[in-house]
Amino acid sequence: MIGLFPLQDDIQHRAQALAQQLLQRGETVATAESCTGGLIAATLTEIAGSSAWFGWGVVSYANEAKQQLLQVNAHTLATDGAVSQAVVEQMAIGVRQLSGANWAIAVSGIAGPSGGSADKPVGTVWIAVAGAQGCTSRCHLFTGDRQHIRAHTVLMALQQLQLALTVSDNQ
Repeated sequence: MIGLFPLQDDIQHRAQALAQQLLQRGETVATAESCTGGLIAATLTEIAGSSAWFGWGVVSYANEAKQQLLQVNAHTLATDGAVSQAVVEQMAIGVRQLSGANWAIAVSGIAGPSGGSADKPVGTVWIAVAGAQGCTSRCHLFTGDRQHIRAHTVLMALQQLQLALTVSDNQ
């Protein structure tokens, strides 16, 4: 897959396992992506038959897209910034509502090489997963170049959704 060479085998394995889980459950997932620019959706749709469990992917790189498409609050963007827990959770909830999917993954981060700060260095990525039970999110600090940071983000987003599916099974 273009852009994901650093972790290509791990990502493909994780995506295949996730596809099987969603298919067995009869559930669907949607994505809202900023720093990955659609790489999560591309990874999922590389799998034959993905239309059975994937239907929506929103690339919301600009704050205006986050607001207009995903209903992210302008005040939250202004006070917390695009790379924040509040924004990524609003993105996940927004794409889940927009699409009607059972699950949603959202990511927002700083892939570099520029754009970082002392508070949010390059490699800072927030990942959220939303489902019927609510939304959970986690902040990661990945190292490496832009390609590595984006690949790690894809892998961790898929892993976080798999974990949420497992937790959901146990409730």
